[in-house]
Amino acid sequence: MQFSELKCVEIKCAIYCRLSQEDRNKEHEIDDSVSIQNQKSMLISYAEANGWKVYKVYVDDDYTGADRSRPAFNELLQDAESKKFQIVLCKSQSRFTRELELVEKYLHDLFPLWGIRFIGLVDNADTENKGNKKSRQINGLVNEWYLEDLSENIKGVLTDRRKKGFHIGAFAVYGYQKDPEKKGHLIPDPEAAAVVHWIFEMYAGGMGKTSIARKLNEEGVPNPTAYKLLKGIRKNAPKNMRSSLWHYYVITDILANEVYIGHMVQGKYGSVSYKTHQNKPRPKEEWIRVLYTHAPIIEKELWDKVQNIRGERTKPGWNGEVGLFARKTRCMYCGYAMRSKKLADGRKYLRCSTHMMQKTVCVGGFISVKELEETILTELRKMVIEYLDMDAAEEQMILRDEQKEKIATLKKELKNYKNKLAGVDKTIKTLYLDRVQGVITPEEFSMLSDGFKADKRECEKRAEEVQQKIELLQAQKDEELSKREILEQCANIRELNYDIVNTLIEFIEVGKREGHYREYKVPVVIHWRF
Repeated sequence: MQFSELKCVEIKCAIYCRLSQEDRNKEHEIDDSVSIQNQKSMLISYAEANGWKVYKVYVDDDYTGADRSRPAFNELLQDAESKKFQIVLCKSQSRFTRELELVEKYLHDLFPLWGIRFIGLVDNADTENKGNKKSRQINGLVNEWYLEDLSENIKGVLTDRRKKGFHIGAFAVYGYQKDPEKKGHLIPDPEAAAVVHWIFEMYAGGMGKTSIARKLNEEGVPNPTAYKLLKGIRKNAPKNMRSSLWHYYVITDILANEVYIGHMVQGKYGSVSYKTHQNKPRPKEEWIRVLYTHAPIIEKELWDKVQNIRGERTKPGWNGEVGLFARKTRCMYCGYAMRSKKLADGRKYLRCSTHMMQKTVCVGGFISVKELEETILTELRKMVIEYLDMDAAEEQMILRDEQKEKIATLKKELKNYKNKLAGVDKTIKTLYLDRVQGVITPEEFSMLSDGFKADKRECEKRAEEVQQKIELLQAQKDEELSKREILEQCANIRELNYDIVNTLIEFIEVGKREGHYREYKVPVVIHWRF
């Protein structure tokens, strides 16, 4: 083939830009910040100077380097796996990620596997340069420490402000607004405060929470989220919060919130880790409660009356029973939790809470507790018979034997790797003694030990992979045995109770019967825990 016939291979480059701090440089919310514009300009110029074609510019504006849910970041990773480009170009490694775990996963493992080179322009991070891998790892570790320290510092500052009675949060509690004259201070929002007071008066007058919600819906009063959207306090809301309807649980939260008598109660939830946005409830004794921090909306006498009524209404019934399907049933059409209703003759029903609030919004799932219990028992018996069938049992036994054989083989492989690691460690120690005693030169020691250390790293990696496979197979085996044990215990169940339902079922979707009740069953979808 002549040289003139050779075609120049086009190198495609993906550019990733990120800004983590609050954006104060944008005239409009949809605009790019000045920092992002500068990053784009610098990186595009660098790509053009190297003759690389820019495949796409991925931008995450106002996201932290520890946020794994960054939309553009995840889109870039998907495109990288599809090998749509050969280079990922960032201003620095920390713009890509501040987590050491992700540095190792993508820069050092998956990117090379996908044939992708990573370049951090400012900090000279370049995966094509094998000599700066340790530098990249150190940068990753420093970034990780930075995130952890920053998280702890921010927590400390926020905790201190909460203890001083300052409000911490993006939005004020419904009924209040942020004081423009004093940061962290709340003042009543007259329009919303009037609704809050009305809710307390209705409850004190004998109305139930569902009746109050229905009354507010009939009067066209927007719920707290819808109110904030209408007033421009919020720009957006999650899809499941965009309804303007009131629900009984919103009324419950309002009636129990001490903010309405002038007390600030915060810190009810805490983050699981600085690496995730997930929060978990904190014990009540860890809540931060500061008295008399702002003007009350509800008088103390009305508050006490409402709390006394709530205490009476939340006492257990005559037998202290928890509902058989408590927190387990959802309407098949709107996804909201279903509420129980007991008739005078003792029959119990479950019905859609949205339909109860406003019939035109949702068709409304509806079923008797007795019919739902019979449906679940029927489905459970079918599953037990199918699973415990002799042919199926024999098949499961064969699968368990195969799992056992695989685990045994992997354990032998793991033992070999551990033996090899022990041998490498011993060899490196011997080399070190030889260097100390002058048997080999420092240069020879460095060259030889580097080779053995590389072998050791590779061996450790393989050993870890094998260990993970063993743990996965063992978990599958344990899960299978647990499932069989549970179903064997269920073989003779004739009646459900709360503990059985809670153990076996994740949640249940319930629809509405179409046609005559004797000819058609209510559609039910059971989401089992296994």
